[in-house]
Amino acid sequence: MKTAGIVLLVLGIIGTVTFGIEAIQQSETISFLGIEIAATTANWTPVIISALVLVVGIILMSAGRKQAA
Repeated sequence: MKTAGIVLLVLGIIGTVTFGIEAIQQSETISFLGIEIAATTANWTPVIISALVLVVGIILMSAGRKQAA
């Protein structure tokens, strides 16, 4: 279970960073009365799923440590 947790943790980190950078790059800024307003057209679903995979990986890793002890 610890190995599966490590794999999910690594995949979650890679996915969150990759999709997060992609989503941030798809934002546009508009200047209105001297105020910068950011509007994004990005799909945040892959970022949220990657973050959930990351959390599940952390939970599986910690569960694997408790069973080993």
